Amino acid sequence: MAKLCVIIAPDPRLKITARPVAAVDDAVRRLMDDMLETMYAAPGIGLAGPQVGDARRVLVLDIAHRDEAPSPLCVANPEILWVSEETSVDEEGCLSLPDHYAEVERPARVRVRFLDYQNETREIEAAGALATCLQHEIDHLDGTLFVDHLSLLKRNIILRKLKKAKKLGPQPAMARP
Repeated sequence: MAKLCVIIAPDPRLKITARPVAAVDDAVRRLMDDMLETMYAAPGIGLAGPQVGDARRVLVLDIAHRDEAPSPLCVANPEILWVSEETSVDEEGCLSLPDHYAEVERPARVRVRFLDYQNETREIEAAGALATCLQHEIDHLDGTLFVDHLSLLKRNIILRKLKKAKKLGPQPAMARP
């Protein structure tokens, strides 16, 4: 496995629409493994192909708490089949928008069909953090960032700060309050 570089916004590679994979083969499994290693090292709870410069419809996530055993979910070609009318608002962050968080409203529950690590078609219904994380990462595959769900003013403030930080170069990470 290899740790990959996470692309930081604003970057046009984060706005692409990822292409489906034909099958989850050894090359896709290698990408999934590398993405998991990268996500855990960051640390994060989800990561999509475009965030590491790969234009395939692949994402990984693990919403297990730190005191729980890892429970990774590897997903290829996710398709949202159903969303609830009920919504929920959760604070979201993103490895491609480091140190920036905002409340985002999304459907509270979703049903998703995908190919798993063994190339088997699976379908899950998710609620809570899993539903939020799945929708967030699927958005990445469609070129959408969580800030695209915010007001233009809030989005521009965050993106300007990130652009300025890129010009200044790497800074020491700040702990989240």
